[in-house]
Amino acid sequence: MTEAGIPGGTVVKDDAAAASRIQIENRSGPHRERDLAELRETLLRKPREIPSKHLYDERGSQLFERICELPEYYQTRTERALLERHADDIVLRSGAGELVEIGSGAATKTRVLLRAMERHGLLTRYVPIDVDVAMLERVAVELTSEFTALHVHGIAADFDHSLDRLPAGGRRLIAFLGSTIGNLRPADQAPELMRSIRRQMRSGDHFLLGVDLIKDKARLEAAYNDSRGVTADFSRNIWNVVNRLADADFDPFAFRHRAFWDAENAWMDIRQVSRSAQHVHLRALDLELDIAPGEEIRTEISAKYDRPRTETLLRAGGLELVEWITDDESLFALTLARPVER
Repeated sequence: MTEAGIPGGTVVKDDAAAASRIQIENRSGPHRERDLAELRETLLRKPREIPSKHLYDERGSQLFERICELPEYYQTRTERALLERHADDIVLRSGAGELVEIGSGAATKTRVLLRAMERHGLLTRYVPIDVDVAMLERVAVELTSEFTALHVHGIAADFDHSLDRLPAGGRRLIAFLGSTIGNLRPADQAPELMRSIRRQMRSGDHFLLGVDLIKDKARLEAAYNDSRGVTADFSRNIWNVVNRLADADFDPFAFRHRAFWDAENAWMDIRQVSRSAQHVHLRALDLELDIAPGEEIRTEISAKYDRPRTETLLRAGGLELVEWITDDESLFALTLARPVER
């Protein structure tokens, strides 16, 4: 298998079985300077922060897939069970033949929706958006082998900077699964993403959102502090990504993982805690940092929702709730929404 370049950063897989049905558009390159500027700004905050998108490279994606299999991490299996139970209803309600997925990852749960679309004779195209080019390429080959009429147009980019240029297509179901919405601040970042999504929707399109629900503190904290330490390894991987981006010399093992429930903000707060005094160079930023022993650097939040909070978020983006789907324990919810007609 080889790759053939196309102007504009587009790559098409040169594979006999799928060459005409796979397109991967790489938009990650032009954003390096923006990512560096953002990293500088967040590292100079008090307290320091690093954008959670830097948790993900090929290794980060693999570690997250392992997290999804952990007994403490109820989110993935609960969401998948909801999709398996309600995929046909969701697909028929949306009438969509094209699935756009924001933060697609390995597209494990996505297959449930694609199969439902295929069953009802609707399936035409899948548009995954993810930062990991290698993951997009692998998933595209897998899916075009599994679904022989499916076209895949992958977009390698941050989802918060790529929704303004979705490829033209038919009726869409835009999916944002895995409770990834929780990584965005509910007061500003999450509503702004909703508005970006709404701008890409036409009459008849639908939006499927997965939200992790507010629940017992002990259960939440266990999900982010698993007994096998996989989540800690995933959290620590952020230093490897930052080191490559900023030509830096952070020592990943000079930090420990800390995750706790912040009831006031209704989110899990995930941080890296410095084990000792550190002096770090970020050569691409011409920046040096002194990090104190015990200093905490926030690497992620995971905001939790209930139905009123979710409806408020949707309304802020110009969307209205069509269906609220949850499990018997009220652990997780799928919400189907549509654009409010202007």
